[in-house]
Amino acid sequence: MHARRVVLNSRPGKNGEPSPGNFSLEQITLTPDLKDGQVLVRTLYLSVDPYMRCRMNEDTGADYVGPWKLSECVDGGGVGVVETSRCSALAEGDVVTSFNWPWQTHAVMMGSSLQKVDSQMVDGHLSYFLGPVGITGLTALLGVREKGHVTKGANQTMVVSGAAGACGSLAGQIGRLDGCVRVVGICGSNEKCRALVEDLGFTAAINYRSEDVSARLKEICPDGIDVYFDNVGGSISDVVIEQMNRGGHVILCGQISQYNKDVPYPPPLSDKTQEILQSRSITRERFMVLSYMSKSEAALFELSQLVKSAQIKVLETVVNGIENMGVAFCSMMKGGNIGKQIVKISD
Repeated sequence: MHARRVVLNSRPGKNGEPSPGNFSLEQITLTPDLKDGQVLVRTLYLSVDPYMRCRMNEDTGADYVGPWKLSECVDGGGVGVVETSRCSALAEGDVVTSFNWPWQTHAVMMGSSLQKVDSQMVDGHLSYFLGPVGITGLTALLGVREKGHVTKGANQTMVVSGAAGACGSLAGQIGRLDGCVRVVGICGSNEKCRALVEDLGFTAAINYRSEDVSARLKEICPDGIDVYFDNVGGSISDVVIEQMNRGGHVILCGQISQYNKDVPYPPPLSDKTQEILQSRSITRERFMVLSYMSKSEAALFELSQLVKSAQIKVLETVVNGIENMGVAFCSMMKGGNIGKQIVKISD
């Protein structure tokens, strides 16, 4: 049986931007004979995410994720359907997901490496298992709950950077549902600003490419900022932290502004920002969702309920075809997506 797959054919260089040319498409033949415990899956959707940028380097700089190898199939979050099974736990037609799904149209995988999911949890929107009812949703929900210290009735203001991305767009809505009176999103286009306010219920949104972020924050957040969900790092974060209240909390989720640079993670802060954090007793702790997996089952159930009841609205940018994986990844790294960037591989 023939399948197509995406391999990494070159690395972008330490301080380089990735390009679709770093990836290439290959035709492969899959053996029809499954071994005991194996399944043949057809890929439905694949996810492209900011953390993958570090997997393009020879050294990821992170202990929890290894680099992609040159000339080998790339992998990441995926969801698909079992077509043939020699694994007792999985049957033909089962919908399955994995963090390490190969970028292939079909693949032979060990059944034990797959998680069976119930399509009713997402009302049949199977791509949601890669976003709001998957690792992205867990990162947003548990990040806000574990590190944000949002308290109903406490009149708190939350700011989210990278607010129109997969994680930020969920985090802001969760902050609002959990009791923040003001939720402000920072993003990179007027279209994104409109989506945050009109579709997702953010109080306000700031376009950092065309507006003075500091001045706009002062205007929108007259009582200062209590919780900052940080997806970008860099100069935007310095501006936000400058307006944070004493005893505030920074949820350090990602630092996409720094991912094409050769710096450690999390990147070092300026002396001025460091001094503000210390003098105002602001916590800034790196949030690693993989450390909270004991809470994932209950959290995914809650996310499923919030999505099904439309208390959380989902934004997705969907591209079709495995041949567009590299294009979708590079577009996402430049902010071309609103919400989760998904590639649809088959129906």
